[in-house]
Amino acid sequence: MKVGIMQPYFFPYLGYFSLIKYTDKFILFDPVQFIKHGWIERNRILKQGGGWMYIAVPLEKHPRETLIKDIQIRKEPWKEKIFSQLTAYKKRAPYYKETLEVITKALDIQTKSITHLNHKILKVVCEYLDIPFESYIFSEMDLTIEQPHAPDEWALNICKSLGNVDEYVNPPGGLNFFNRDKYEKAGIKLLFQQPILTPYSQCQPFAFEEGLSIVDVMMFNSKEQINKMLDNYTLL
Repeated sequence: MKVGIMQPYFFPYLGYFSLIKYTDKFILFDPVQFIKHGWIERNRILKQGGGWMYIAVPLEKHPRETLIKDIQIRKEPWKEKIFSQLTAYKKRAPYYKETLEVITKALDIQTKSITHLNHKILKVVCEYLDIPFESYIFSEMDLTIEQPHAPDEWALNICKSLGNVDEYVNPPGGLNFFNRDKYEKAGIKLLFQQPILTPYSQCQPFAFEEGLSIVDVMMFNSKEQINKMLDNYTLL
């Protein structure tokens, strides 16, 4: 069994979904400190006239040490603002209608939890792309793990507690601090998935904006094209 563990991101970029597609089981890891101005509550889309802008979820004020699982969404018309921002795609994106339907369905949830919102978003996008998504929220799993003594042991100890895990797959950013020996001793193959992001037509005269939200990818590409992109990676 291949396992991936990531924090719950808001409409993440293509590489995040590539990791989901590669794995058999995907865990949203939310019992860690929320870092402001990351990808938990916001992501980037194209801006009319060139460049990019953020779409974001407003959050309640919270102490600095608040965990992701305890982060709450502030009550205000943020969904309306996002749909207004998306009109920048209306006249040029060939899959505008389909993508808008996906986003509408993804945001159709009554919750104050950013984790639950992002979980719903991931499920709906995967459903649209025909990607199997066996997903779990770590804080709700009631899974007992060994106490980790280093950052790379969280994933290791989760995999050991799950049992039957052959591979743990991480984004390439973990290359610097993950110890392969620890995983090999536990009988788990540690891999790093490096997505190969190739430009696609954004139907604009400006330079290609890379690494934008999956929203941008869906606006300009068919499901078949997106799945080919998801399968374009190297394993390190």
